[in-house]
Amino acid sequence: MDEVVKIVNDIKAGNIKPIYFLMGEEPYYIDKLSEYIEQNVLSEEEKGFNQTVLYGRDVSVEDIVSTAKRYPMMADRQVVIVKEAQDLSRTIDKIESYVNNPMETTVLVFCYKYKTLDKRKKVTKLLAQNGIVYESKKLYENQVGDWIKRILAGKKYTIDPKANAMLVEFLGTDLSKINNELEKLQIILPQGTMITPQHIEENIGFSKDYNVFELRKAIGERNQLKAYKIAENFAHNPKEYPLVMTTGLVFGFFVQLLKYHGLKDKNPKNVASAIGVNPYFLKEYDLALKNYPMRKVSQIVGALRDVDVKSKGVGANALPQSDLLKEMLYKIFN
Repeated sequence: MDEVVKIVNDIKAGNIKPIYFLMGEEPYYIDKLSEYIEQNVLSEEEKGFNQTVLYGRDVSVEDIVSTAKRYPMMADRQVVIVKEAQDLSRTIDKIESYVNNPMETTVLVFCYKYKTLDKRKKVTKLLAQNGIVYESKKLYENQVGDWIKRILAGKKYTIDPKANAMLVEFLGTDLSKINNELEKLQIILPQGTMITPQHIEENIGFSKDYNVFELRKAIGERNQLKAYKIAENFAHNPKEYPLVMTTGLVFGFFVQLLKYHGLKDKNPKNVASAIGVNPYFLKEYDLALKNYPMRKVSQIVGALRDVDVKSKGVGANALPQSDLLKEMLYKIFN
């Protein structure tokens, strides 16, 4: 995040490099940086003749070099953006000669998603020497909540801890997907709003009563009636609550509980980080720790592996989702 801000601030200050090689597993910041360059380096009048967008699947490295070597028309520079540049991974080394002596009047941007260049290679070193090499790394799940808070704070919104955790649980670490959902909320809600679980339920589609959080909570409390009721709702809405996702998240819950049992230091300040959970949910884990001794948790983890295999169609004899959910809960509670 800090590196992205620095790149943007340098561009604003007129410190523009001839090459930006944006690579990595997280496409969100690659897209944001390339969009910023596309929208801000040239004026609207200059873009018509001096801004070119190429796609890796449609061009060769030679085509890119040829375009980059053109002189701008009635402007100080031209911008050439190569999207989906990872499609050129087998031949990207051919850019080396251009990188060694880039055109100062061209801003060449590579969007090299889901992959990275070998940092030991000559081409990577040349790119870093004569331009900017930025690696966009995937956030860990326990970092995404803070990212959501930062993004919303920048737009003058706040978010309830449970609502924040719901987004992470349901959307994972895909920052682009999370950002799209946040933008939907920002269209509907005025600045200054605290985003709540109800906002998410009404506008994104996660039920605050029937979701994996509530199922996990009911299981942790050993509230069998509530757990079976939620499972029945899941069974009637298999597209919204895929069995593989449900069993995977419940399995993850008990794996974290097993880690919790094994901790010598159970200081609340350290537990959330050690077992990889949102601190908001730590009370639920404390209660589950009392309700499920370590030996029982180990048994459940083994049983859930079996249910997970069946949920993927292995040796299940085409059991319906409702039966597998009941089997999962039966093995947990008995």
